[in-house]
Amino acid sequence: MTITRIETGQRMSKIVKHNGVAYLCGQTSDAPTVAEQTRVCLEKVEDLLAKAGSDNTRILQCVIWLADMADFAEMNAVWDAWVPEGHTPARACGEAKLARDALKVELIVTAACDG
Repeated sequence: MTITRIETGQRMSKIVKHNGVAYLCGQTSDAPTVAEQTRVCLEKVEDLLAKAGSDNTRILQCVIWLADMADFAEMNAVWDAWVPEGHTPARACGEAKLARDALKVELIVTAACDG
């Protein structure tokens, strides 16, 4: 079976496709607020899903890391407005120390895709 890597660099690929599933690398943003970071991350996810032959109605799972769980409601407000009704994926959200202090949100998405 073929493994397809899209936007591949030395450290990682932004998308890896295998057997009808697209695995996206973690998405982050330097925007100043949790809501804005979440919005930017979701815009990046939409772009990558399109490149993978998918969209936000085909997300299978999303893992969300927050730098502070106190930001859960702020992140969820943006998430809830973005996910199409009837297409909510399996999801987990936890607290983690992210790669840089400015990062408040990281999203990791797996989705069904074409090819």
